[in-house]
Amino acid sequence: MKTYTRPLDFKHGRVDMTHGSGGRAMAQLIDELFVKHFVKHCSNDMLAEQGDGACFALPAGAGRMVMATDSHVVSPLFFPGGDIGCLSVHGTINDVAMMGAKPLYLSASFILEEGFPLADLQRIVISMANAAREAGVVIITGDTKVVEEGKGDGVFITTTGIGVMPEGIALRASNIKVGDKILVSGMLGDHGVAIMSQRENLTFETTIQSDTAALHGLVAAILDAVPNLHVLRDPTRGGLATVLNEFAKASGHGMVIQEKSIPVRAEVAAACELLGLDPLYVANEGKLVAFCASDDAEALLAAMQAHPLGRDAAIIGEVIADEHAFVQMNTAFGGRRMVDWLNGEQLPRIC
Repeated sequence: MKTYTRPLDFKHGRVDMTHGSGGRAMAQLIDELFVKHFVKHCSNDMLAEQGDGACFALPAGAGRMVMATDSHVVSPLFFPGGDIGCLSVHGTINDVAMMGAKPLYLSASFILEEGFPLADLQRIVISMANAAREAGVVIITGDTKVVEEGKGDGVFITTTGIGVMPEGIALRASNIKVGDKILVSGMLGDHGVAIMSQRENLTFETTIQSDTAALHGLVAAILDAVPNLHVLRDPTRGGLATVLNEFAKASGHGMVIQEKSIPVRAEVAAACELLGLDPLYVANEGKLVAFCASDDAEALLAAMQAHPLGRDAAIIGEVIADEHAFVQMNTAFGGRRMVDWLNGEQLPRIC
């Protein structure tokens, strides 16, 4: 690391336009923040080269490559259970994992607003470094831009993930068959309600924490148990209802879910009622939805529940023959209602 005349003031300093100019100030920001936490604390030789990209070899016999990218614009930047930093790592890792792949590498692109506190930026970068290290992935390249004050919203982060998928794995909506069982890996709505409670200054008897987490370990465990798994998806924006409607449309089949079987915390249900939200449409950042053949459902459920991120997993419904490809729910009161596409945006800036 280069030595500069005066180190960055991470306690009181703020981002200014020179930090994105390509000159000495930008080099110092990269050295004292990104290199320090993404390279020195993560044994990261590839990013240490500080090239315009990164060259890497795939593990021998790894199979096919998978790539996914995601932009993160969550507001507020810090929320119970996480922040935009760990979210930007987990979100892209999970997109790779939903393909059945093992994530290996990430790129990270930052758009910073002039005047953003360096203390907050440092906190975000440390959170990203910790999340990547815990997940066993490496941030190997990146970019930083600064926009004028008033033309951004603090910080936006885009991450792209690279992973490898073994031969024989093909998780896609076209695999869905009539009779398939639908499973979720745990309590729904935690992330969205954690964000909204922070925005609205709501307090509950217990703090509702975001469920943000990297899911590739859970995915590997359930694929070991049920190699013929049909498809996976993480129900982020639009929640469970959106995932089910996407799969119904893509497969041409209908779906029926059971309200009594859907795991939702009492605090989340109460918050949703207070805010006029439906938990089925609320975002999650550490849950997955899985479809499998009926004969594999109990084995899949057991594999989920044996993993720390799937303790509250449940079988919530099944795929039915329906030329209209409707998603319906048997309610707790004995009726049946449509679970339609989200109309508009229920929760903006959620991830």
